[in-house]
Amino acid sequence: MLDAANYTPRLKVAFQDNIKAALKEEFGYKNEMMIPRLDKIVLNIGCGAEAVKDSKKAKAAVEDLTAIAGQKAVQTKAKKSIAGFRVREEMPLGAKVTLRGDRMYDFLDRLITIAMPRIRDFRGVKPSFDGRGNFAMGMKEHIVFPEIDFDKVDEVWGMDIIITTTAQTDAEAKALLKHFNMPFNA
Repeated sequence: MLDAANYTPRLKVAFQDNIKAALKEEFGYKNEMMIPRLDKIVLNIGCGAEAVKDSKKAKAAVEDLTAIAGQKAVQTKAKKSIAGFRVREEMPLGAKVTLRGDRMYDFLDRLITIAMPRIRDFRGVKPSFDGRGNFAMGMKEHIVFPEIDFDKVDEVWGMDIIITTTAQTDAEAKALLKHFNMPFNA
């Protein structure tokens, strides 16, 4: 049985024991604090037109995202009205959650080892960095996560995953994620 008080995520242990040393050697950091590390992971589901027609769709997205993240997701609301899309101010349109600490490492582990191999025709993720060491990726289906009961899903959502690191450059961030076994296709 797992002891919750002494539990440390597998990727966090790998980072402390192996990845830090490998990055220090690879980039020649003089100080431990210069070594890039994960800062946070932000998950986002946007319901779009479905939420405009039926407000229960945004609630379903919050429930699904809460199950995936293991942490309560918050409902995202429209900032201003857009008549062409029939959106009113403060109308619920999706869900988001920010993961830090142990939950962040647990989610990254589940993403890389369980969810990504379940994606149809998966050939790796495109390395899309923002120039400041942060990685963003999209998933077409949220049902690849084992926490989602496929039989109870009435709507398949797309999902944004943003991994924020303390890396100064994209090369450092890519090296960090490669050490976590992120399957880049290029």
